Amino acid sequence: MLQPTVHGHVRVWSLPTGPLQENAVLAAGTQNEGFLFDPGDDADRILALVRDSGVTVRGILLTHAHFDHIGAVQPVREALQVPVWLHPADLPLYRMGAASAGRWNLPFIQPDAPDHEIAQDQTFTAGDLTLTARELPGHAPGHVVFLAATDGGPGVVVAGDTLFQGGIGRTDLPGGDHAALLAGITRELLALPDATAVYPGHGGATTVGAERRSNPFLR
Repeated sequence: MLQPTVHGHVRVWSLPTGPLQENAVLAAGTQNEGFLFDPGDDADRILALVRDSGVTVRGILLTHAHFDHIGAVQPVREALQVPVWLHPADLPLYRMGAASAGRWNLPFIQPDAPDHEIAQDQTFTAGDLTLTARELPGHAPGHVVFLAATDGGPGVVVAGDTLFQGGIGRTDLPGGDHAALLAGITRELLALPDATAVYPGHGGATTVGAERRSNPFLR
């Protein structure tokens, strides 16, 4: 059973899914209510994680709509009976999910339309967990990151494919913008305290300070 990492009153689980090892992230507060981010593949494993965690999921929040981040949206939303949020600028990518996965000869379940839009500074609350959405385009036109404050701690970021351990998101895909991504990382992430935990869409977790010091793309 996957154990969470604890940041103050916030607990975070990160589960690699699918052939591209995209991280589905579950975050919850002490009241066992939370949100699921980017269910990319392996719906059964994601649902098992939710069940084993004991967390009541209040919604699915998407950092962006590349196919490897949305491949399990439909079965998971149906099983949990929860709404899906996506930034409207990523709707074209969302609708092209099956076509994009097909270029890699990968199976894909095209999800129904999102239920709600995400906007800059929008807040999401589940129990004692509160998240704030911040727009950070560059890897995808409607990419957002989610910030969670912690009691007595530096906070947590669900970063999607913006900032990785030792890397940044690709910008050579349709809708990519390298300058916008770097500007957004500087504006939205590097302005946070060094100890802020960063949960990326691929690879291991890191901190703002570690990436500020050693990430070759940020020098």
